[in-house]
Amino acid sequence: MSNKLKNEQSPYLLQHAENPVNWYPWGDEAFKKAKEENKPIFLSIGYSTCHWCHVMAHESFEDPFVAKLINESFIPIKVDREERPDIDNIYMTVCQLMTGQGGWPLTIIMTPDKKPFFTGTYFPKQTRFGRIGVIDLIPNIKNLWDTQKNKVIDSAEQIILALKNITSKSPGNKLSEKTLKTTFNQIKKSYDPENGGFRKAPKFPTPHNFLFLLRYWSRTGEKKALEMVENTLKKMRNGGIYDQLSYGFHRYSTDSFWLVPHFEKMLYDQALLAMAYIETYQATNNKQYGQVAEEIFEYVLRDMTSNLGGFFSAEDADSEGEEGKFYVWKVEEIENILEEKDAKLIIDIFNLKKEGNYLEEATKQYTNHNIFHLKASLETISKDLGLNEEELKIRISKIRNQLIDYREKRIHPYKDDKILTDWNGLMIAALAKGYSVLKNNKYLEAAKKAVDFIMKTLRKSDGRLLHRYRNGSAEIDAYLDDYAFLIYGLIELYEACFDIKYLKWALELNNILIEHYWDDYIGGFFFTADDGEVLLTRQKEIYDGAIPSGNSVTLLNLLRLSYLTGDYTLEEKADKLNRVFAESISNNPIAYTMFMTAVDFVVGPSYSLVIAGKSNSKDTKDLLEQVQNRYIPNKILIQRPMEDDTPEIDNISNFVQYYEDLDGQATAYVCINKTCKPATSDINKIIEYLNPKWKEQ
Repeated sequence: MSNKLKNEQSPYLLQHAENPVNWYPWGDEAFKKAKEENKPIFLSIGYSTCHWCHVMAHESFEDPFVAKLINESFIPIKVDREERPDIDNIYMTVCQLMTGQGGWPLTIIMTPDKKPFFTGTYFPKQTRFGRIGVIDLIPNIKNLWDTQKNKVIDSAEQIILALKNITSKSPGNKLSEKTLKTTFNQIKKSYDPENGGFRKAPKFPTPHNFLFLLRYWSRTGEKKALEMVENTLKKMRNGGIYDQLSYGFHRYSTDSFWLVPHFEKMLYDQALLAMAYIETYQATNNKQYGQVAEEIFEYVLRDMTSNLGGFFSAEDADSEGEEGKFYVWKVEEIENILEEKDAKLIIDIFNLKKEGNYLEEATKQYTNHNIFHLKASLETISKDLGLNEEELKIRISKIRNQLIDYREKRIHPYKDDKILTDWNGLMIAALAKGYSVLKNNKYLEAAKKAVDFIMKTLRKSDGRLLHRYRNGSAEIDAYLDDYAFLIYGLIELYEACFDIKYLKWALELNNILIEHYWDDYIGGFFFTADDGEVLLTRQKEIYDGAIPSGNSVTLLNLLRLSYLTGDYTLEEKADKLNRVFAESISNNPIAYTMFMTAVDFVVGPSYSLVIAGKSNSKDTKDLLEQVQNRYIPNKILIQRPMEDDTPEIDNISNFVQYYEDLDGQATAYVCINKTCKPATSDINKIIEYLNPKWKEQ
C-alpha cells in the first residue's frame, strides 16, 4: 500500500508514503483533482523529526478508518516544512491569524485554489480534553463545504486579504538606540533569574537573544545583560537539554529548569548556540564557554557531517516509537556497565536516582529512567569531592566513552540526512568563527569543504542557488534564507582565512538576492524569488523564532559587505530595510533580536579594521590573532597581503589600496564610524581604539 509520496526525496514525505491516506505532494496534480471532484484540500505540514507529527500520523494517518474519512472528503496533500518553507510560512501565518498560535503538525483545510478556511495544529483521533478529534472534525467540515460553500469561500477571501495586508506597510522611521534599550528591558522582564532562560516553560534556547545581549553589554557596560547570558548558557550546558554523553543540544526544554528536553537535535541550534558560546568566550575569556563550542562541533563533525562535506539536518526525538528512549538511563544499567567506584561517581555527578529523576509528562509519575544532567559545574563538583578538576574531567571522559559504547548498541533515532543550504550556511558561519577564535584547523577545513560542496552541487549554471540536496539530487529553487545564511557564512569564512574567493562568492550571491528578492516598491526582501511559484502572497519574513529571519541576517550582511567593499549602495539598501520593518518591530522588539543585533551595528560604534602585512609573517598573524580573540562585534576585518604587488582585495574593496605595511611591519588601519585613526603597528594602541569607553573606567 503506497500513495503518491513514494517517489519523493523528502525523508518526511517518505515517512508517509505507506499511509492509507491518499497523500499527494504539493503540485498541480493535486489541485487539478480537487477542482474536478469539487473537494477541499486537507493540507498537512510537518517535518521528519517532529514528535507530534509522528503522534498524529500513528493515531490518524495510519488508521484505515480515519484515512477513509480523509480520502472521501478531501484531496490530501503532505508538505515538508523544511523543504518548502515558503508554503509553511504562508499557512503558519494564517494559523496564527485565525487561532493566535501555531506549531507543527500544521493542519490547513483550504479550497482547491489554495485559499484556507480552517486551520489548527495537532488534532487527536478522538475528541478529548476540549480538543476536537479528527473523526469529529472531518464530517463537520464536509457538511460545511457541502451546505455553505459560498460562506466558506467568502471567509477564505477575508483571510487572504488580512494575509496580504501584513506585508504592505510602508517604510517608517529608523530603529535607533532607544529601541535597543527597549529590547534589553523586554528581555530582562522575561528573564528567569533562578534557572536562566526567558519566559516560562517550554523554554527555547533562542541564541540570538544572547547575541543581542552581548552586544548590549559591550555597548553600555550593563552587567545584567552579560549576567543573563552567562547564567543561561551555564544552566543549559549543565541541564538535560544538553546531551552530556555525545554532546549537542536538544531542541528545547519542556520544563523551566532545562531538565527534560524535547529530544530532537537540529543543525541550526548547534550552529547558533556554538556562535553564542564562542562570542561569550570572547567577551569573558572564560574557557568553559569555548569548551562547550568545541563539544558542539565535535558532535556535528562526528554525527551530522556528510562525506560530501555538507551537514545533515536533524536527528529525531523518537526511537522504537518512544521519545527520548535512546537518551535515558536506569541506575541499574549504569551499575552493570561500570566498576562500582565509577558508577557511584557518575550517579552522583549526573544526579541519577533509582526511581528516576524526572516525571513522565502524561502520568506525572517517576519511571525509573534518568536524564543525565550536572547538579553543578565541574569546578564546584570537584571542590565538593575534594578532587582535582582536570583529573576529574579525565576520569569522566573515560567513563563517558564506556557509556557511549554501550548506548551505541541501542537503536538510534532517525537521522534526517537531507542537506539544506540555509542551515548549512549557519553551520559554516559558526565553524568559521570557531576557527578564528579557537584556532582549530578542523573547523576551517570543515567550513571550506561545506562551502565548496554547496557552490558545486547546490548552485545552478546561472549562479542561483538550490535549497535541498539528498541522494544525489539537488532540487527546489532557493529561498531568501538560503542566500542570507550562506552569505553570512561566506563573510565569516573570509574574515577567518582571508581567501578572497569567499568574499567574491558572498558578493555574487548578494547581487542575485537583490535582483530577485528585493521589493522595489516598498523595500525589504521577499521570502521567494520574483520568478518562483505563485502562491497566495509573497511573504516577507521578519520574526526571529527558532531560526532568525532572512531579512534580519541580510540587514547585517548588507552592512558588513558595505564596510568590506566601500559600496555605499549596499548601506542604502540596509537603511531602507531598517525602516521598512521599523513600525512592526518597535513595539515588541524582543521578537526580533537578530534584527536588533544588526541595528546595533547601524547605531554604532562600528569599526573597519585593515591589517596590511605579509600573510605568513609572524607580526601579521599576531595582530590578526589579537583582534580575532577579542569581543568586537561590530567590525569588519580585512587582511591586505603585502607579498602581492597588486592584492586582489584592491579590486573588490575601494578604499584599501593605499594601506601599506609601514617600515616593513604589519600595520593596522582602524576606522570608527567611518572616521580613521592613525595607522599603527602597536597592538595596545589598536586595542585602545577598539575598546568601548566604559571598559577603560
